[in-house]
Amino acid sequence: MPDQGIPGARLLRCGELGILVEVTDLDQVLALNDLVTGLIAQGHGAWHRVVDVVPAARTLLVTTSSSTAVPALRTDLAALLRAQAVQGNLTIRGGRGPGATTVEIPVHYDGPDLEDVAELTGLTVDEVVAAHTGRPWRVAFGGFAPGFAYLVDGDPRLNVPRRSSPRTVVPSGAVGLAGPFSGIYPRPSPGGWQLIGHTDLALWETDRTPPALLQPGFFVRFVVAGEA
Repeated sequence: MPDQGIPGARLLRCGELGILVEVTDLDQVLALNDLVTGLIAQGHGAWHRVVDVVPAARTLLVTTSSSTAVPALRTDLAALLRAQAVQGNLTIRGGRGPGATTVEIPVHYDGPDLEDVAELTGLTVDEVVAAHTGRPWRVAFGGFAPGFAYLVDGDPRLNVPRRSSPRTVVPSGAVGLAGPFSGIYPRPSPGGWQLIGHTDLALWETDRTPPALLQPGFFVRFVVAGEA
């Protein structure tokens, strides 16, 4: 049902144990994710019953350990949205705190689209590499394939369109750009992102806990392979 606090926001029951929060854009999702995970860490009220939080492009799924906790969770989420509407800061998300997990990804910048990206951005190839490695990227959410993470908050000069003609096969470990995102293909698959390099790290391993190397809320620091 619609929530009167945030325009466009809705709280929807999702199965027996979850509430799906719909908002209008990714900035609101990431800000809400930061707020919710902070409240879970404090463990007050219904928040101590939360077992999972899953962000996506315009939604946040919050799951509890018991169906009896869902009404209280919905009440707390609605109150949180109303409070943020009053304060006007639902799009203000936390930065990289001292306890944040940062994963370093060595990249061989040898991608087939590297020169095209340089032309699209007006940068030199070296400047594209410097921009990609120059600041940490945030893991916004996962999707597309197991282990694939959508990374945001990179250098805005690297905002480039997808390829006009997608590839039928993109190799595992390929590092790409598309719009405001960067990402790493965890396995061979079709894809239309601009490929600027590749990494030898495994993004998805079933015998790892959790299997995905990159989790929402993590930060990624790309480095030139051999210079780490």
